[in-house]
Amino acid sequence: MKKMTFLCYAKCTTCQKAKKWLDANGIKYTERPIKEENPSVEELKKWYQMSGLPLKKFFNTSGLIYKDMKLKDKLPTMSEDEQLALLATDGMLVKRPMVIGDDFVLVGFKEAEWEEKLK
Repeated sequence: MKKMTFLCYAKCTTCQKAKKWLDANGIKYTERPIKEENPSVEELKKWYQMSGLPLKKFFNTSGLIYKDMKLKDKLPTMSEDEQLALLATDGMLVKRPMVIGDDFVLVGFKEAEWEEKLK
C-alpha cells in the first residue's frame, strides 16, 4: 500500500467520518491538519494537476471565509495562479478532507470514490 497524506480539520464532521472510514478499512496514512499546516502554492498546483478536477473543487465553498470574501463572484475572474495563491493563504479555504497518494488526489469524502481508489 502506498503512503498517503490525509488532510483534515479536526472539527469537521465529514473529516471525522472519512478518518473513521480509513481506519475501519485499515488504510495507512499520515494525518496533516489543514489549518495548522496549510498547503503551499506548489503542493496545491501539483495536486490540482494530478486530480484532473476543476480548480473550484479545491475551494471549501461552504466555509465562512469563502462567503465573507464573496469568492463565488470573484473566482471566475481570477487566474489559476491567483486562485492557487489565495488557497495557499488559509487552510480553511481549502476543501477537505483530502487524500493525496503518489498518483491521485481525492477531494471531499465520497465513500464510493474512496472505496474504488483506496481498496
